[in-house]
Amino acid sequence: MEHNRVSLFKLFLIFTKIGAILLGGGYVILPIMTSEFVDKRELVSHDEVIDYFALAQSLPGIIAANMSMFIGYKLRGKWGAITAMLGVTFIPFWCIVLLASVIGSLTENSYVQGALWGVGASVIALIVLTVREMWQKSNRNAFFYVIFVLTLLTILIFKLSPIQTILLFSIIGVIYKKITEGKK
Repeated sequence: MEHNRVSLFKLFLIFTKIGAILLGGGYVILPIMTSEFVDKRELVSHDEVIDYFALAQSLPGIIAANMSMFIGYKLRGKWGAITAMLGVTFIPFWCIVLLASVIGSLTENSYVQGALWGVGASVIALIVLTVREMWQKSNRNAFFYVIFVLTLLTILIFKLSPIQTILLFSIIGVIYKKITEGKK
């Protein structure tokens, strides 16, 4: 894959388009990024998108901005990362500024409530697709299933926060990797 095929301006436009249709937060970005950068443009591999998504979730900040910076950096270095992040946040930023000025009157509008209900249903479908895609691409072995079940139990029964859960199972994953590499 030739990484400099896309100019910084074109990169900004691509990410601006993504930012404009990115409703529902970070979990919705995986299918959008896969479609845009793997399927349509063949600029990054599917595995890279999955890796960037996983890494973007584990870092502080907005998942979409984090993931955009990883792809932008891969394609055009540090200026690509900055350009991608600015592009993906450009339209949402101005929408927030505009909505903040009229929020009171919008919350009671039945059309706006209907639109938000429709967006909510669409976001749930996109999250399910993201889970399916990550499930299919994950390296599943017995340890994977143990960690999966333990994670669910940790969150549902012990009420650990997502941050505590990620940290705990990251440490367990590192220990597991060390043990399995030590046996080889």
